[in-house]
Order: sequence, then structure tokens, then C-alpha cells
Amino acid sequence: ACPRVAVGSHGPLLLLLLLVEGVCVDSYKPVIIVHGIFDGPQQFQNLSRFIKKVHPGTEVTVIDLYDDLLSLQPLWKQVPDFRQSFNSIMKNAPDGVHLLCFSQGGLICRALLSTTSNHNVHTFISLSSPLAGQYGDTDYLQKVFHKTLKKNVHFICYNKFGQKVSICDYWNDPHQRRSYLRNNIFLPLLNGERPHRDMKAWRENFLQIKKLVLVGGPDDGVITPWQSSHFGFYNSSENVVEMQNQEFYLNDAFGLKTLDQRGDVVACVHSGVKHTTWHSNFTVFRNCMEKWLT
Repeated sequence: ACPRVAVGSHGPLLLLLLLVEGVCVDSYKPVIIVHGIFDGPQQFQNLSRFIKKVHPGTEVTVIDLYDDLLSLQPLWKQVPDFRQSFNSIMKNAPDGVHLLCFSQGGLICRALLSTTSNHNVHTFISLSSPLAGQYGDTDYLQKVFHKTLKKNVHFICYNKFGQKVSICDYWNDPHQRRSYLRNNIFLPLLNGERPHRDMKAWRENFLQIKKLVLVGGPDDGVITPWQSSHFGFYNSSENVVEMQNQEFYLNDAFGLKTLDQRGDVVACVHSGVKHTTWHSNFTVFRNCMEKWLT
């Protein structure tokens, strides 16, 4: 066996010298980062530095689309534009890419993976994302719907006007299940909770990933319940039902159960981390993300 060296993008001369010396050369897959609500590339400078520090030469791209207030645009409007950037990076990476997506960005990435055939995403890291929905009185809710209590948000969200605001696309009121399934045009489709003609294709597309890494924790303060970052969610009594007991898991509606049975779902729970600091916490990066970004 020959020694192995990761060169990333250090240049063709170094690569040639290593090959002449009989060194096995590894390169790191590009990392695509998708930001969350009220965010943009600026908030991910630390995370980009973390990746490049431990995996020198890695190409890291934070997609610069729908930043800040524009992140409130409906998610089905955002997804095609993110796909254009996603595809342009992917086509130049024949060995695959990693997808690292924060908060609302995790749902955009799930939609990308489900609706894009023949993608080459190796690892999808979902960083504190409301994967099973959101239902909580948080600062973020007040930024969008001032002085509105969570129990009343369904009046705003579950109609054609509300569905033009991104947060409504994943608002999941456990007391308004029928209205959620009927009127939410994003998350119930993504989770396979409402049957549609593309379910089989979306499931096959999603299952092309090699690893799903779920990162979240009890002190997040925004994702509600925090277990939504691991596909858990409230029942009608507001008790949390964990991922393995969710109907979309039991039915394997979008491939989550298959991924789990393959051994390709990794859950990383980290306490003491507030929502806006996940992507700047080096300990979280080392414990939950580093090993999956090679």
C-alpha cells in the first residue's frame, strides 16, 4: 500500500510530483452550502473556513440566492433557481458533491434531491432544519407574522396567499392536520403525506444519496419541536413522536426508512447550541460534520 495524500485543488504540478513518487492521491468532494431563512453567504464564512481548515483544497460554495428578506419567497419558487446553481457545480464534479444545508435551506435541499434525477450528491447534511415541520412561538415567527400566536398561524398559512410565504410552506399545525394536508403545497408533498403522481420518482431520486446526516439539539430555541431536525414531530396532544414512529417513515413514503435500514442515516444531537450559532460552532463541525465531508 502506498501513502495517501489529499491535495484538493493545490495544483497540477503537485499532483504530478505525487504521482511520480508513487503517492496515492485523494481529493475532497466539493461542498455546496444552502443558507436558511433571513441568511446569506456572509453567515457561513466560519463554516467555510472550518471545512477548508480540516480538508485543505476543498471547493466550498455558498449559493448566493434568495438572501435575507428574499428568503421569504415561496419555496417552490426558490427551488428551480437553486437547482441551476446546484447543477452547474455538480456537472463539474464527476466524483460527486456534498450538500450541507441549514434551517430552511434543509427543506430546499430535500426538494432539490427529490426533484433532480441523476444527481451525484454523496452526503446530505441537514443542519438544524425543520424537516418534519415547524410549530412554535419563536422570534422568527414574530419577524414574519407580528404578534401572531402559533395557534392562529394556520389561518394565515393554509390558503393560497399564505403559501406564498416560505415559512408557511413548512408550517405544520398538529391541531389542524386536515387543513395542513389539504392546503400546504410543499411539505406534505415532500414527506409523501399527500399522494401525488411524482412520489415514486421523487423517492428514487432521494435514495441516490449515500448518507443522510441529521444535526440538531434541545437548546436550539427556534426549530420547534427541536426533534423536527431529526424527523420527529408533535402529535395532536403536542407530544413528540420520534422519526421511527412517524407515518411517513413507517410507510417509507420518500425513502427515509430504506435509508435508515441501509445504515445510512446518522443522527447527531448536540446540546448547548442556539439556532443561529450552529454554523459557527467548531465543536459541532468536528463532532457532527467533518468525517462526512471527505
